[in-house]
Amino acid sequence: MFVVISYDIEDDRRRTKVRQTLRDYGKWVQFSVFECNLPRPQFERLRHQLASLICMDRQDSIRFYFLCENCQGKIARLGCPEPQEPDSLLVV
Repeated sequence: MFVVISYDIEDDRRRTKVRQTLRDYGKWVQFSVFECNLPRPQFERLRHQLASLICMDRQDSIRFYFLCENCQGKIARLGCPEPQEPDSLLVV
């Protein structure tokens, strides 16, 4: 299944953990958006992992948008390329 996952995480540490987890499952396409093509069991495992990382009260939100095969071909992009990982800085 093809799923677009967006997140709004208030805390920097939790947001970093969510992003790192999602990088194991899909492609980072915007700062808080990933595209993943996963079989159902892998999606369920990811969903469980994400649920354990966030505060599910009023602080954090993760949304899953499922796209059918026909809809995937209709994805259009404008503007700058996909995000780049920040360059590592070495302070001596």
